[in-house]
Amino acid sequence: MQLTAKASSNHALLISIQTPQFKGDEAAASLAELARLVTTLGFKVVGTQSQRLNSNQKVSVLGSGKLAEIAHLTGNQGLIEESEESEESDDVDEMLFTELSSENLSFGSADVVVFDCDLSPSQLRNVENQLGVEVFDRTGIIIEIFSRHARTRTARLQVEIARLNYLAPRLRESAIGNKERQMGKGAGETTLELDRRKVRDQLAELRRELVSVQDELKGRRTQRSELFCVALVGYTNAGKSSMMRALTGSDVLVENKLFATLDTTVRALQPITQPRILVSDTVGFIKKLPHDLVASFHSTLAEAHDASLLLYVVDASDASFRSQLDVVHEVLKEVGVDGITKQLILNKSDQLSDEEQQALMVEFPDAVMTSTRNPADITKLHQYIVNIAQDEMIEDEIIVPYTANGIIGEIRSSMSVTKEEYEYEHITFTVRSNPINLARLKKQMQNKD
Repeated sequence: MQLTAKASSNHALLISIQTPQFKGDEAAASLAELARLVTTLGFKVVGTQSQRLNSNQKVSVLGSGKLAEIAHLTGNQGLIEESEESEESDDVDEMLFTELSSENLSFGSADVVVFDCDLSPSQLRNVENQLGVEVFDRTGIIIEIFSRHARTRTARLQVEIARLNYLAPRLRESAIGNKERQMGKGAGETTLELDRRKVRDQLAELRRELVSVQDELKGRRTQRSELFCVALVGYTNAGKSSMMRALTGSDVLVENKLFATLDTTVRALQPITQPRILVSDTVGFIKKLPHDLVASFHSTLAEAHDASLLLYVVDASDASFRSQLDVVHEVLKEVGVDGITKQLILNKSDQLSDEEQQALMVEFPDAVMTSTRNPADITKLHQYIVNIAQDEMIEDEIIVPYTANGIIGEIRSSMSVTKEEYEYEHITFTVRSNPINLARLKKQMQNKD
């Protein structure tokens, strides 16, 4: 299964299933987020519908009355059958987007239907048959966005594994395969069985390749382990890439889209420090992130796992940032990121009034309020990072003979030298550095003796 809608002319109707456990503001915020997701794929959202149900586990997902209503909006191309009304409520809640009222939908104007929940393979098939248009669930949309935005080899492998895991149970017997078996031409495995075996083989090969790539990345992280590393983590579109660019001067992609960044980028903090401080930009999180994607991005999030400091970047102008922050906590806990110094960054402060900023600082007194558009804020954040890095350093003296030119150069390039004393046969350096770097350098000097 692959989304075929690549042009902006595709019109999407969004469906929200509201249950006793998922309703009200939470459902409204989730549906608004789904609208941004499908817009990222190039769809035009033409309206929304919602229905109150006790659960979303029904075979046809929706009640028959609601299905008929939606079928009318998609051109009555499916196989809607008359049936007894469900005991569930078929009433339509008020439109969750006032600007996307379904009353403005013309007959047959929606050619794609997207559910703001996960659908089982049988539910997906049943709804598609009854509506006669392409139907997607939330996970399918997220995986497609990841597929289109992955750039590095690692990200492409991880996303393809997640996509095939999602695809495998949704494979269907082709019409040609059915016809061949009916005519007695098909021997052995059916086309569906062949397709499933092909997917299993692809997954096995992709996993082998991913292990190789992960070993390579682990080696690179080991080389950086002596340096202080800062990882930017947060909800998608919180402004992490803009902050990365502001802190490092790097030309990273900055777009006002969900999941514009999927690939981890590591750059040195600018202005440069001694020793260098590294900053990494990680993949953004989202509510109801598919489990396979969380699992497949373990190596991407390893940058956060190996970091010395986590900057939790939130879009302070988004009223739902508190619940988004909960999502970040949950995902990082799931991938084993714990026990690392954390700092909340209230980003996009330029979009807040003075009163709103003051209220947030009362609520989060230890947070750093910032805007990547304000150079003074970036300077303040830069200094904060440097101070944290220096707090983790220890001071020591290193006696180096004049003949050890390589050692002298390494000390000056990888440590903060606070004092140099020149003796007859050697230099005594007073340095500040992390314990790992100091231990490695002293061992290196012992080996040269």
